[in-house]
Amino acid sequence: MAEILVNGGNRLQGEIPVSGAKNAALPLMAVTLLTAEPVTLRNCPDLHDISTLANLLRGLGSEVDASALGLASADALPVLRLHTPEIISIRAPYELVSQMRASILVLGPLVARMGRAEVSLPGGCAIGSRPVDLHLLGLEALGAHITLRDGYVFAETAHGGKARLQGAKITFPKVSVGATENVVMAATLAEGRTEVLNAAQEPEIVDLCQCLIAMGAQISGVGTSHLIIDGVENLGGVTHQVVADRIEAGTFAVAAAITGGELILKNGRLDHLGSLVRVLAEAGTVCAEISGGIHVASTVDRPHAVNVTTQPYPGFPTDLQAQTMSLMVVADGSAVLTETIFENRYMHVPELIRMGANIEIDGRIAVVRGVDRLYGAPVKASDLRASASLILAGLVATGETRLSDIHHLDRGYERIEEKLRGVGATIERHDGTDG
Repeated sequence: MAEILVNGGNRLQGEIPVSGAKNAALPLMAVTLLTAEPVTLRNCPDLHDISTLANLLRGLGSEVDASALGLASADALPVLRLHTPEIISIRAPYELVSQMRASILVLGPLVARMGRAEVSLPGGCAIGSRPVDLHLLGLEALGAHITLRDGYVFAETAHGGKARLQGAKITFPKVSVGATENVVMAATLAEGRTEVLNAAQEPEIVDLCQCLIAMGAQISGVGTSHLIIDGVENLGGVTHQVVADRIEAGTFAVAAAITGGELILKNGRLDHLGSLVRVLAEAGTVCAEISGGIHVASTVDRPHAVNVTTQPYPGFPTDLQAQTMSLMVVADGSAVLTETIFENRYMHVPELIRMGANIEIDGRIAVVRGVDRLYGAPVKASDLRASASLILAGLVATGETRLSDIHHLDRGYERIEEKLRGVGATIERHDGTDG
């Protein structure tokens, strides 16, 4: 069984390159289904989720060239090339979709281009209920007839799939990143104007809209909660650079804070991390924008406790809650963390307690009382961001932390152990094949 081994106690110092954002790259990959022309994505991360979606797209008819992924250098960014001149299947099977929730993002583009789609209900991290009802609400408003049968979503436009989607005014009852992405992609090829109210505002959605605009889409209100899309008959090809991963950058910023270190996060975007920057400042770590990235430096011997509540962007990201909890575990004082996005995102807590943390959970509220020291222990990852939180805890724990179930980690962090080792961490991966 593959494991990550961490020996704590080292102060991190140096430069870490921030990869392209997984959560931006996945919807950007799905845009290939909207056009018969080539789509080239620069700065695309080399991750398991990227491979999963690439395999799904191949089954739908896309030509995917991933040979240049993982080959980034100081002079060149990794590149993913996609081309879907013809869609040969409208069915996204359970075997692939169940591996990753973001696979649902092929639904809107398939219906928009082909008039029909059959997409399995998705899987992904087990961090609570994440229904697809808002995706379906949006597509139904655009004129798709939706049925659920045998674990699949069947979607079809009028006249047996021969009609185009129709522009509509869609108000989401709550903010949903994935539903916003699906509806925006579908609306680009709809007939007439679509207005999306209470749209998600994440940088990844801005990145998607900018890519679609470069392809010929007519979108206004980008970066706000009110998007207006005037449908066009077809979209062209594009070469687009994936935005830097704010969650990866945030994770490494917390790594600097928790070890009392100083890091330069190359390519990181400070303007995408406002809520985390404020929390880290209260905790005693300063983040500053520099040419080509972010400078992060701890200014205290021990971090200060800070209360945190997750919210949709531009609020504090739920994807950084677990990592921030690890920082609060060793902070001076007590902190209250409130998770408002997902109801089951504290599965890392028992593992942190195994390492000596003092945490009490009451529903969506976690009370964290800082301890003087953590101790290395065998721990198990429950989801992607929990994996990172346990590595962060291991960086300051006495002794060795052994993290198993690291397939979660590989879904969203590109060579994390290599990057941390490069700035002074004692961390390595064991593939578990040598007995």
